[in-house]
Amino acid sequence: MPIPDRLPDGLEAYARSPEFNSESLPAKLQAGHATKAGTWGLLHVLEGALVYRLEPPRRDERLVRAGETVVIESEVAHHVQFVEPGRMFVEFYRRAGVPKS
Repeated sequence: MPIPDRLPDGLEAYARSPEFNSESLPAKLQAGHATKAGTWGLLHVLEGALVYRLEPPRRDERLVRAGETVVIESEVAHHVQFVEPGRMFVEFYRRAGVPKS
């Protein structure tokens, strides 16, 4: 399955990561990782460009430039890598009405 173009209906934003730049991007985000069950993300690139890549068995990747976003599916392993110096953050979403755990 390819990376979706938009978040599913019925989700609401509930948290946001700090801003990371090319130098401060944590190693755990550059290695395969996934969100917990029920958590989706929207990665925002503020400056520069990065590659968002799904981990096997899924196979897809997207070049994301300044001003663009990419959807992070719940529980789908992925990693990111800056290909041009820049800044980014992730906004986290869950079903509307679900209490924060």
